[in-house]
Amino acid sequence: MSLDFSRRAMLAGGAAALVAGPASARISPASLKPLIGPGYRPVDTDEKGLWQQMERVEEEVAGSNLLIRDPALNRYLQGLIGKVGGPAAKDMRIYLARVPEFNAMMFPTGFTVFFSGLLLRMRDEAQLAGVIAHESSHFLLRHQIRSWRDTKRKSNILTALSMAAGIAGGATGTYTGDLVRLAELGTILTLFRYSRQLEAEADAMGVKLIAEAGYAPLSMSETWDQLITELEWSAKERRKRVDRGYSLFATHPAPRARLDDLRISARELTVAGRSYDRGRERYLQALQPIRQTLFDDQVKLNDPGASQYIVETLAKDGWNGTLLFYRGEVHRLRNGVAYQQAAAQSYAQAVTYPDAPADAWRWHGVMLMKQGRASEGRTALQRYLAMAPNAPDAPFVRQMIQS
Repeated sequence: MSLDFSRRAMLAGGAAALVAGPASARISPASLKPLIGPGYRPVDTDEKGLWQQMERVEEEVAGSNLLIRDPALNRYLQGLIGKVGGPAAKDMRIYLARVPEFNAMMFPTGFTVFFSGLLLRMRDEAQLAGVIAHESSHFLLRHQIRSWRDTKRKSNILTALSMAAGIAGGATGTYTGDLVRLAELGTILTLFRYSRQLEAEADAMGVKLIAEAGYAPLSMSETWDQLITELEWSAKERRKRVDRGYSLFATHPAPRARLDDLRISARELTVAGRSYDRGRERYLQALQPIRQTLFDDQVKLNDPGASQYIVETLAKDGWNGTLLFYRGEVHRLRNGVAYQQAAAQSYAQAVTYPDAPADAWRWHGVMLMKQGRASEGRTALQRYLAMAPNAPDAPFVRQMIQS
């Protein structure tokens, strides 16, 4: 299976958060109540069988070498489920996979897989809480078994379930997980692809859950708006139609109507004069150990339109050395004199901030050298070596300084 196909399977095949198109009519958050409580276990024969299969799949996921194992970050994510997961929150588990795309999958037994690219795009804790609440709502409303039964009525599902059992190799043998395996797990989620009606229900309950937890109800619609606009920037840069490629919306054109529904629901639940929690500082602190890695992974996707939009969206809360450096990286990897000049300017701005990464000093030095400002360039490169003396390119940089 090729890497391209793997990404296609993960992004188009998974039951991704906020994916399906708009429902025919908006659902009021007040009309929805959780269908399960703490300690829920299936009683119907078909659901029991489904749970057995998914328990083996969870073992596969838990053993994946793509998971980010940072204990503090994982405790933070689990704590967010506890805040917005509703009455069954203690039965939900979250796994964070290092995949630089926006996606989240909720499985029928209450465990969910989040992709690291999702975390990069969130401006604060409230936005992330909205995505978690949306996924939790699928579990609370038993959407997986409802969708599965509907699929079962329409097609032969036995082959797909056999595949689920077969790829759960971690339950019985040595795990050899990689990107392809995660793609196969995503393919299983096509069995639980939600209808527009079910997605609308998850939206409505998700807004209700975050409002009850004290988060700004509008944060869910903000995230949706950001995703739509990111896709548009990406398509414009690539000169492609918005609904093409391997993006989250590859099979679902960006639904503005759904965004409108989320905003209406948020206004219904917003209490005038109440101060809502955004949790931005908590979120940035939790993400700090891996934030640079997330940016690196995004830039390597070679999707400059999306990458630039992400950086500029995060900068709405204020520019800093990290964001300016990665804006420079996005420009540097483009062709054209104007982009190289823009990159040089971003690096020069980045190093004026205390949080500028060491690489900002390296590229600032290189750009100065190219401009004929050798003395200033050597000073910047020396600062880079002081910050990263054991960098792989340190010998080469020392040669540059000496020559």
